[in-house]
Amino acid sequence: MKNFTRMVAVVFVALVFLMQAGLTGAAEIKLLSALGVKDVVDDLGPKFERASGHKLAIKFDTLGGVVKLVQGGEVADIVIIPQQGIDTLVKAGKAAAGSVTVLARSGVVVVVRKGAPKPDISSPDALKRALLAAKSITYGNPADGGASAMHFAKVLDRLGIAKEMKPKTIYSKPGRDTGDLVANGKAELGVNQLQVLMPVAGIDVAGPLPGDLQATTVFAAAIMTGAKSAAASKALVSFLRTPEAAKVIKAKGMEPG
Repeated sequence: MKNFTRMVAVVFVALVFLMQAGLTGAAEIKLLSALGVKDVVDDLGPKFERASGHKLAIKFDTLGGVVKLVQGGEVADIVIIPQQGIDTLVKAGKAAAGSVTVLARSGVVVVVRKGAPKPDISSPDALKRALLAAKSITYGNPADGGASAMHFAKVLDRLGIAKEMKPKTIYSKPGRDTGDLVANGKAELGVNQLQVLMPVAGIDVAGPLPGDLQATTVFAAAIMTGAKSAAASKALVSFLRTPEAAKVIKAKGMEPG
């Protein structure tokens, strides 16, 4: 009975989007998305296309990268980025305030090479000791505009060890490079959002950033002002809020919005 109910729900969602596609016509939706939700978008994007008949044209970048693209005149129908970037675009009149929809949340974790001893990072002091004891660490370059990279740079400042960590820091490229550098032994500790690191083989999670050093990144969608495919973009947001989409978001290491 449970499986039947689930099947009916899936079919109903598909029918809704097929009806919308028939009413509005198939559209191309230009989506600018943060790299932090790439795995979610890569999974759910094709499912949305099949259910709705619409097509997605997607460009991925960091939080800062997406904001710069929009501010520089990049045309898009919808963006999916951390909330602080959405707020910036709304304030600038680039995104419609009433269209903002929270989709997912994620936290920052520390990883080690698979099988390596996991340091104690259960408190700010313990994390400080672990970082100072590590021979090398890797996280994103804050200059690239990644949410977790910018936050962790502030964590190092708060701990008072930014100067000491600089010589043994390897800045990773946007995406999964943080996990890859740890997996291949080039860095002892890596710091990034959980969902970005989960797909990387050869690493273990030592734990989340402790206490108030943790940063919960809220990923939200916003439809751009003057979007050519506004109706189709709203259908995409609705799709990303379905129970089936929530299961995918959770499986990828995030909490559904």
